[in-house]
Amino acid sequence: MRLAELSERSGVSITTIKYYLREGLLPPGERVSATQAEYDEEHLRRLRLARALVQVGRVPVATARKVLAAVEDESVDQLTRLGTAVSALPHGPAPSGADGAVDAARRTAEEVQRRLGWRPVPGNPAHGMLVSALATLIRLGYPCDVDQLLPYGRAAAAIAGHEIALIEEFGAPTTQLEAAVALTVLYEPVLLSLRRLAQAEEATRRFGTQT
Repeated sequence: MRLAELSERSGVSITTIKYYLREGLLPPGERVSATQAEYDEEHLRRLRLARALVQVGRVPVATARKVLAAVEDESVDQLTRLGTAVSALPHGPAPSGADGAVDAARRTAEEVQRRLGWRPVPGNPAHGMLVSALATLIRLGYPCDVDQLLPYGRAAAAIAGHEIALIEEFGAPTTQLEAAVALTVLYEPVLLSLRRLAQAEEATRRFGTQT
């Protein structure tokens, strides 16, 4: 396909495609003349993944370039490629300082994961986010012990199972990676909205005036 068709099928503007080509996010097409090139289905999949990283995930171009190189490495298994893509997404702050709250938060985060049957991976950015959030709760005196956190973990496990099943519905490995990035980013506000709606409903049941 020519550049115009690639743009039409991907939903990415020609200007953006040219930018991705210059930045190495998209490999060059097969040159057919001095001014034109042909692109194939692999270019289309790679373009969609680049868009998911940069436009949806807000990943810096330099980081996206490294991620794309990693996820295109067929010598690496799909799990590693998936982890590379999702870990590249922007995360919340890592824990700072070395006070007692951070130490307690680390112990709690690891114990929660063990109780859920998960293997704690301190190098995972999400682990650091969890520790940071728990440290803040501890400093402010809000409840966040293991038993109070387990229901959140169980709910997250159920959601994760549903999301991975959705990702598996996409056939090509690269398309699965694109879906993982896009769904991770786009469903986070959905989760937050549903949680707040559920809180409102539950509060109404418990505290609302009976009529």
